[in-house]
Amino acid sequence: MKVIICGAGQVGWQIARHLSGERNDVTVVDNNPDLVRQATDTLDVQGIAGFASYPDVLDRAGARDAEMIIAATHSDEVNMVTCQVAHSVFGIDRKIARLRSQSYLDAIYSDLYRRDHMPIDVVISPEREVAAAALQRLSAPAAFDTETFMDGGAQLLGLTIEEDCPVVHTPLRQLTDLFSTLRAVVVGIRRDGTLFAPDPNDQLFVGDDAYVFVHREDVGRTLEILGKKQSKQERVVLVGGGNVGLAVAQELEGRTERIRAKVIEKDRTCAERAAEALERTIVLHGDGLDVSLLSEAGVARADAVLAVTDDDKTNLLAAVRAKSQGCPFAIALVNDPTLVPLMVPLGIDAYINPRATTVSSILRHIRHGRVRALYSIGDAEAEVIEAEVLSTSPLAGKKIGEIDFPEGVLVGAVRKGDKVIRPGAETRIEERDIVAIFALANDVPEVERLMQVSIDFF
Repeated sequence: MKVIICGAGQVGWQIARHLSGERNDVTVVDNNPDLVRQATDTLDVQGIAGFASYPDVLDRAGARDAEMIIAATHSDEVNMVTCQVAHSVFGIDRKIARLRSQSYLDAIYSDLYRRDHMPIDVVISPEREVAAAALQRLSAPAAFDTETFMDGGAQLLGLTIEEDCPVVHTPLRQLTDLFSTLRAVVVGIRRDGTLFAPDPNDQLFVGDDAYVFVHREDVGRTLEILGKKQSKQERVVLVGGGNVGLAVAQELEGRTERIRAKVIEKDRTCAERAAEALERTIVLHGDGLDVSLLSEAGVARADAVLAVTDDDKTNLLAAVRAKSQGCPFAIALVNDPTLVPLMVPLGIDAYINPRATTVSSILRHIRHGRVRALYSIGDAEAEVIEAEVLSTSPLAGKKIGEIDFPEGVLVGAVRKGDKVIRPGAETRIEERDIVAIFALANDVPEVERLMQVSIDFF
């Protein structure tokens, strides 16, 4: 597949890394020659320096025979015009645009993106994706990472194994025997900085980060077995009242269960806008690092603090300060992946990587076959792919034990009709089943091959 990626920033670079690694013909366009050079030096891609919305620049990038364009520059307007030019001048079939401005995202203006107006097939909003990720983290405070699959029927939980975990040093196959009715599968373990898919004889050690695929009804029991406590989030303090913080606060206000939220925002204009948009949430104007202001917001009595300003260091320090004042659970928004190793030493419970959430969202619309959901783990170390099994898939009609999966691949869950089950070697994969598969980055192309629609399907 020939793909043009406009924007060589963090998101564009990561998408280019994924797609070029899967042997697609990728061209990166950016008006910053240094970013283009960095992409071409480190990835198997072509590069063009210039403004992505210029027809001659897209022409040089090979737009005449491209099948997809992904507009992920820092400018909404450039991304929109790029898609328009790609459609009107070059007839590119699939167009994906990253848009940040809330005005462009308002549902009442959604007709704008029809083919006869501003032809964009998929609109990605980083702020909305990050807000959704933040709410996911709040829903599972015992986990450092979480994502929902199977229409809410299953969850992926990232859990750090601590000394009070009752099943440390127990082979995973014994866990299946001990808890025969538990619908949970350990699909990934990160140990000493390396992520791998475990085999049945592997054990969990103290300090491991375990990724567990769990049926929705068994989340509580799984957390208990792994030595984690569930706590209800009734009081939340948000540091940052921008698009992300505002979206989270509005969602919390709209929930049926009563959650008391307070927002701290440094910028007066932004704080006033948040106060006008929110009905029951108290908005405080001031610095989220100010100890007295954190005390006024009731951080010591809060169940969770969520630091989502546009500055990584502010988020880290606000989370640390909140923990020092007695808040049991702190989440920080972190753009720079090199800061992630600081989470554990600083005592921060969970983090949100906007790049990973945006990349996951874009990749969801690129994958072959009937991909329903996709989640990128860590710094693009692995993916969890949820997809429908079609009659032409090599998986259809086979037992899991008969399928030649690579070593870095494990099936986390299978949904048959409305029922989500724990997969085993004897589980037979049928047409129209929904499967969730954990795959290390190098093994994703093989998973795609197994899930892909063959040409005769059409």
